[in-house]
Amino acid sequence: MITIKNDEEFELMRISGAIVGKALKEIESYIKPGISTLELNSIVEDIILSEGATPSFKNYNGFPAATCISIDDVVVHGIPSLTVLKEGEIVSIDVGACKNGFHGDAARTFAVGEISAAKRKLIEVTQQSFFEGVKQIKIGAKLGDVSHAIQAYVEKFGYGVVREMVGHGIGRRLHEDPNVPNYGTAGIGFTLKKGFALAIEPMITLGDHHVKFDKDGWTCRTRDGSPAAHYENTVIITDKDVEILTL
Repeated sequence: MITIKNDEEFELMRISGAIVGKALKEIESYIKPGISTLELNSIVEDIILSEGATPSFKNYNGFPAATCISIDDVVVHGIPSLTVLKEGEIVSIDVGACKNGFHGDAARTFAVGEISAAKRKLIEVTQQSFFEGVKQIKIGAKLGDVSHAIQAYVEKFGYGVVREMVGHGIGRRLHEDPNVPNYGTAGIGFTLKKGFALAIEPMITLGDHHVKFDKDGWTCRTRDGSPAAHYENTVIITDKDVEILTL
């Protein structure tokens, strides 16, 4: 069941979204060879707590950290550890924050030092695919229009669109209905309405779309070992427009 938000609830979501956006903006300056993903996690957690919010991911279904940090072939849900970043890698950081009972959720993929042209292009295409999807959001459109636009844009470059992991509704709960796939058919799915709040998050690979999961039950990797990128924002549909809360 999709929960429709009112204007007051949207105003609270703007606060949570701004905290997430701030955390992702501030963490970028720390991303350098030699820093551990556990250190990055601590920095983000401190930023969230300093804003009077709580990390949405910490202890969510048993997840042990405040952030998901995913290096190179890890698509999503990498668990922060003593692993240090290395020159030439790419790292995705997924952040959630809850304040006043509402969640914000967003992710970015960053370069660690100098990276290959292929990885740079992957990051750029993944980010732009999000905006291609957002272009389709308007009252009366279909959710499939968003999913199809993301897939069509990404596949022009020969990249893989992960199927197993999708975006989602968001609000008082971190994950709400509906699921928001990054692939699909235009003209089908839920009709978009004022009051929808969605976390749209393309997860794109430099190889094919197949993934596998580590024994920890969380870490999702590309099956072929190719690098992956992740770009996510929380968006809301108002009576006037679509608004991105986590930039």
